[in-house]
Order: sequence, then structure tokens, then C-alpha cells
Amino acid sequence: MSKTSVLLVGAAGETGGSIANGLLEDGRFEVYALVRPVSAHKPAVARLQERGVQIRKCDLKASEEELIEALADIEVVISCVGPAEQHDQIPLAKAAKRTGVKRFVPCGFITVAPPGGVMWLRDEKEIVYNQIRQLWLPYTIVDVGWWYQLAYPRLTSGRVDYAMTSGNDEIIGDGNTPTALTDLRDIGRYMARIILDPRTLNKMVLAYNAVSTQNKIYDLMEEISEEKVERLYVPEETIWSRVLAARQASETYPFDPIKFIPRYLAEYQLSWGIRGDNNPEYAKYLGYLTSQELYPDFKPADFRQYLEAVVRGTATGVYTDRVISRKHQRHFPRTESSDSLYTRIFPRTESSDSLMSR
Repeated sequence: MSKTSVLLVGAAGETGGSIANGLLEDGRFEVYALVRPVSAHKPAVARLQERGVQIRKCDLKASEEELIEALADIEVVISCVGPAEQHDQIPLAKAAKRTGVKRFVPCGFITVAPPGGVMWLRDEKEIVYNQIRQLWLPYTIVDVGWWYQLAYPRLTSGRVDYAMTSGNDEIIGDGNTPTALTDLRDIGRYMARIILDPRTLNKMVLAYNAVSTQNKIYDLMEEISEEKVERLYVPEETIWSRVLAARQASETYPFDPIKFIPRYLAEYQLSWGIRGDNNPEYAKYLGYLTSQELYPDFKPADFRQYLEAVVRGTATGVYTDRVISRKHQRHFPRTESSDSLYTRIFPRTESSDSLMSR
């Protein structure tokens, strides 16, 4: 049986890397990665090649003819670009239409939220989705739950700091809002099924493993670690203040992806923490198919077992190539302004390249 050819955009990122892993392990795919010519010699690209991923060099801002050449013989395109690159997918989609790509998966891969003013990042993605639909290009939109790797709190002992990007010490609202969770490592396994499934063509899919609340996650972490975790509840009015301040600030200067990070973070907290958007029931209301309905036999990574690995010291963190310095990573200092979400979560970055790309 011939293999399905898949072109990954952003294969070296966190989500793209999970998808590359899932497709390669599945064995039914011929995997290609689209990389910028200037990035072709980076170690991350070499590691992909060592695993059998074929490299095609082309910039998303290249001419349509160059993009068409890069898409030759490709059946499925999966995009995992950063927040500032969302609109760069539109020329790629136009080229995909001209080359007869059978399925285009734009960069979704965020938590469920309705379009139209709740999350700016969601609305940027929706602009791309609408362009794809106007092209009559076959597509699938895939969103995911909040990652296991970002969902648990810090322990006072510091023994889980090695796997954390931030202190993650806030409980939003009363902490009882249900939210979908997905292990980053499972995203690729889901995608291996989704992109070959005729039921998901021209549909939205929520790929998630479990549903929990922040309070339950804290309870579970305390049980596993046998440590008491401080619970810092942030009231709804504070979240709204953060959102409004971040929105106002983001409109006072030319677009800068780094300066938009506080807005991304505040609106995420509003969406999944206060509104409760990131919930499979709400996803179905919005028209999503869910992974648990589509693939009842799928065995996802267990959240408790993941936390046990974190506490044992054997888990793998995320954003390890752009994380705050080790000194800051251990201590996660609070800033003078509790509304400065960016400096609280990324006090000092070693790399600002696509900081929040999923």
C-alpha cells in the first residue's frame, strides 16, 4: 500500500514535533518538512532528516510558483506556525489549491473558543480558516485541550521545576471550571488518525484526553507529591482587568509578537478559566467532532501517570529551547506588577523566536 505524503510546516516546534513523531511512528505516511532556506542547516532540521523526514526548502513568503513547487506530490499539508505567522498560511493555501492538495490542516491546535472577540489569537486563525473556505480547499481544523505539560502547579520543594516553563501558581476564578486536557505527546497520534479519516474532512475536531478542573489538578498533585500546594485564587474581575489592559496596550504600538504575549495569556485565562470555553460539550455546541467520539479505542496518556513521572523527575518539559534562565526557572520570581503576565511567565527569555507557538 502506498504511503500518504504529508508536508509539515513548523515540524521543529513543540506541536509540529509531536505530529512528526506520531506520523513517523504510525508508518502510513511519507513525511516532509517545509523549512526556510536560512534554517536548513540548523540542528533541529538535521535531527528530522536523521529520522527519515524529507526536507523541502521554501519560505512561506516566497512566490506562489515557488510554493507550488514545494507542494509537488503532497497530499496533506499540516501547518504549525507561530502566532505572528498565521496570515502567512494564506499564500500556502492558495498554492495548495492549485496543486490539488487533498487536505489542508491550518494551524489550529489551541483550546476551544468562539470567534468574534474572546481571543485575538483565535480570531487571527479564523481569518485564515475563512480564506481556506473561500478557496473551496479541503480542510480539517484541529484544536486540543490545555497541555498536560502546562497544567500542573509548582511544588514548594522545587523538585518539579526542571520540567516547568513557569511557576503556574494561579488558580483562575474559583478553580472549578472544567477544561479539556491533552498530552502534547498524543497530538501526533491523534493526527495520524484524523488526516486519513473521511469523517473529519471539512470539519473541526477537538482532540483531548480528559476533562478536569484546576482544583482537582492541585488535589492530585498534592496526593502524588505528598506536598501541600499553595492555592492563589485570582478573581474574575482581576482576569477581566488583565484582559482589558492587555487589549488596550496591544493597540497602542505596531504589531510586535513579543508584546502581544500578555494578551494571549490573559485571553486564554478568560476563555478556559472564566468562560469555560475549553469544554467538550461546548465544542460540540460549536460544531466540533471530538476525538473520544471518533476514536473510542484510542488509549491516551494518563494524566495521573504523567504527573507521577513529573514528581519522579523523569518527565520532559516543553519550550526547553527558549525557557527562562535556569536561575529564574528554579525560583520563578514574582514581579512587582501582578498584571504583568509576560514577565511572570517568561521573566527572562533566551530566545524570542516564536515564543508561544504551539
